[in-house]
Amino acid sequence: MANPQRAGRLAQEVQRDVTDLLLKRINDPRVQDVTVTSVELSGDLQIATIYYSILSDLASAGQKAQSGLEAASGLIRKELGARLTVYKTPELRFVRDQSVQYGNHIEDLIRKLNSEN
Repeated sequence: MANPQRAGRLAQEVQRDVTDLLLKRINDPRVQDVTVTSVELSGDLQIATIYYSILSDLASAGQKAQSGLEAASGLIRKELGARLTVYKTPELRFVRDQSVQYGNHIEDLIRKLNSEN
């Protein structure tokens, strides 16, 4: 098991580098509006779960972004390997962050309650 502080620093570095790669290196239009919200590393630093959000609420846009990220994951992992100072570059898993949509849903419910009163 890795040091939690080291894992946190590495997760921040992965987040910064993946964001940079999506902006500057990946030219796929499917990942154009993707924002990396957070990164979690497994205890052995072998798997990086990258949480992302997109501007659109449409399910089709989410599926396109997911397929675009999966298609670019090899290039992203290769570039991370050159940038990071770790023995083995973590495997990348992309997961859509639902917290923004959940927050919007709660806000709509509160607005609805306030308008009824």
